[in-house]
Amino acid sequence: MFPPFRVPEPSCALPHALTSPHPWPHATPTGGGCRPATCRVVSKRSNEETSVNRSRLPRLAAVICASTGAVVLALPATADAAQVSRHHHSTSFAGGVWGGYVAQGSGFQSISGSWTMPQVTCNSSNDLFAPWVGIDGYGSQTVEQTGVQVDCSSGSPVLSPWYEMYPAAPVYWNDAVSAGDSMTGSVTTDGSGTYTLTLTDNTAGWTENTQQQLDAQDVSAEAVIESPSGSYPSFNELDFSGVTVNGQSFDSFSPQAIDSGQYTETALNGGSFAIVPASGGGGAAATHAKGTRPSAIHY
Repeated sequence: MFPPFRVPEPSCALPHALTSPHPWPHATPTGGGCRPATCRVVSKRSNEETSVNRSRLPRLAAVICASTGAVVLALPATADAAQVSRHHHSTSFAGGVWGGYVAQGSGFQSISGSWTMPQVTCNSSNDLFAPWVGIDGYGSQTVEQTGVQVDCSSGSPVLSPWYEMYPAAPVYWNDAVSAGDSMTGSVTTDGSGTYTLTLTDNTAGWTENTQQQLDAQDVSAEAVIESPSGSYPSFNELDFSGVTVNGQSFDSFSPQAIDSGQYTETALNGGSFAIVPASGGGGAAATHAKGTRPSAIHY
């Protein structure tokens, strides 16, 4: 276990603009920071990406300051990306805004996994979370990720598919996602800074993909849920399945378990696990405790 530390408070405000979407926010490497004032959306009709001021976009709350998992402990990248240095961990940590499993090392070239979107009950307009798969973000200052955001700022859950090449702004795809949909996400890289991010709604029958460039380290791979606001809505279970890293079963990399505080993960079985309430039902579990997490991570 890593020793706990006290989390620095962000120095910027959290505006409440219930008619505009927030970005999918991450903390700066120094712990707490603001995102750019724009995010991007993809037009389904023209397939063009457009930078838009957040106040002009519908739905989702504007959350400018971050409280998620950017990491300050930089692990060295290797010249041979095909060789993965596996860090074996038998411990887990709790109280963060991530929940699920993270593999650490170097040379991570791909992650793929499926999950089923749960039926969500909003308890607060601050409730916000997303299941996603990605590379980096734990041991690096970039994240290459794709998933589905569930936002409760309107009082009801709004589901939005997205990808992000952090520190760039997130991009939302204009496709419908519903509770119960089976999703498959993947992130792959050629090891030279080119990333392909793909998200498929197996139930609705659509697929989105994009190719992006980023100077990243490829030092972690994760299948997790995340709540930038630290406030999860209620759901009974979210199942990940078929998670592979570099074409191999996820558990062959001995990934580290992460508890979000409100939710915990079942034992990893090959590439499958479930996210369930940490105690009781419907997410009414332990209060999100920002003081208990590895000293490597700042929010």
